[in-house]
Amino acid sequence: MKVLTGLAFLATAFALAAATSGVAGASHTASMVMVKTRTISGYGTVLVDAQGHTLYVFARDKRRHVTCTGSCASFWPPLKQKGSVKATAGGSAKGSLIGSDKDPAGGRVVTYSRYPLYAYVGDHSAGTAKGEGLNVSGGLWYMLSPSGTVIKHKASGGGGGGGGTTTSGGWG
Repeated sequence: MKVLTGLAFLATAFALAAATSGVAGASHTASMVMVKTRTISGYGTVLVDAQGHTLYVFARDKRRHVTCTGSCASFWPPLKQKGSVKATAGGSAKGSLIGSDKDPAGGRVVTYSRYPLYAYVGDHSAGTAKGEGLNVSGGLWYMLSPSGTVIKHKASGGGGGGGGTTTSGGWG
């Protein structure tokens, strides 16, 4: 009976790992860390990771340092650098705006225009933005444009190329 319980546990753990391999986990780390861009219908061009998953910023970070840790980071895994490998830019993302900040949980989180970047476990596939505008885990979550401005609302008119309403500060 114990062997069956152990096998059931392993099967469940494997299924969870497979189901969440794209975004979930305490951190979102890839061998090649890249911040690139993608057009998302209704929002325009936004920042995404190397796999095309939308990246978000957390209002509580106040463009200074990582504050989403513990259970927050399990829903909003930070985009982490791997060792001393620095993130690179792709698409219309600007390499000059990429940096990093110390993660209280260990390692370094990639920043863009000084905003620490996070993925969202609710975005099960690339090109989705279910985390945009959510007020959860202690604060508001928004996407960033390639210029480093916060996208706070869907673009009016439903376009897709023009971007949403943006602001560069005072958005808490």
